[in-house]
Amino acid sequence: MPRVSQDQLDARRQEILAAARACFARHGYEGATVRRLEEATGLSRGAIFHHFRDKDSLFLAVAEDDAAAMVETVARNGLVQVMRDLLARAVSPDTTGWLGSQLEVSRRLRTDPAFARRWTQRSAAIAEATRDRLARQRDAGVLREDVAIDVLAQFLELAYDGLVLHLAMGRPAGEMEPVLDLVEEAVRRR
Repeated sequence: MPRVSQDQLDARRQEILAAARACFARHGYEGATVRRLEEATGLSRGAIFHHFRDKDSLFLAVAEDDAAAMVETVARNGLVQVMRDLLARAVSPDTTGWLGSQLEVSRRLRTDPAFARRWTQRSAAIAEATRDRLARQRDAGVLREDVAIDVLAQFLELAYDGLVLHLAMGRPAGEMEPVLDLVEEAVRRR
């Protein structure tokens, strides 16, 4: 039997995550049945669950993958850049999948205590990256000093949540760039 390289396994895992993200976004967690996941990925349940223990683990991996990408962007360019990236790709099917998975995470946080406990660690990484970025910006003299970093972080998190809700409701993305300029200006040193 031929051996599969780690690169091939990683590539297959990423393919499964991308297809599952779209499936969860389209059908929600409960509606993303194993049959629908098989159709979305083009793989058998055995192939899918070779990489992920079960559907819950697959959903959490999708959410973690999104959170890791977000942490990387926040650390490098800040939370406002995450919002700008979301706007720039608002019409892309990939972003729709990402947005849908974010909304499904939000729903499960409200309705599934076990998921909420598991997710706490992941959301803490995003919050920590935001606060670290803000502290670096303050040290560089770019960020206003009259407001505590925790308050600025909460402000940016609320702006992000509001943007996600705005897009989820199908409202236009095109007119939001000046709003993000205002959000960014609000945290800058005057």
